[in-house]
Amino acid sequence: MSKTESFIALQEELQHYANVMGKAADVIRDQDVSKYPVFVAHQQEVAIGLPLIEKEKNGGNWNIHASTLEEFAAKNLIFDEKINDFINTYKDPDAFVCVFVLSELGANFVFLPR
Repeated sequence: MSKTESFIALQEELQHYANVMGKAADVIRDQDVSKYPVFVAHQQEVAIGLPLIEKEKNGGNWNIHASTLEEFAAKNLIFDEKINDFINTYKDPDAFVCVFVLSELGANFVFLPR
């Protein structure tokens, strides 16, 4: 499988979680926690965000944590000089969820339709 095919398969698999992430994103925004929710999809342990979905409990392949741009900046995962670039790239949160995917393909931001 090519890297592109792997990435497409990964996006399709994560799409199953889009509804739950969308609802969590609405809560994050509605409660003024952040204008920029970010979800972390991972298969190993990570020290960012709050657990939202645990793969062991739902029978899936992914753990999903809820985080924010502010936490990514505080942990230097997004450098201060790149925050405006991130904000300009961030898609409409009513239509997409922002997911930071940690996989065998590396670490990438993807925007999944809600």
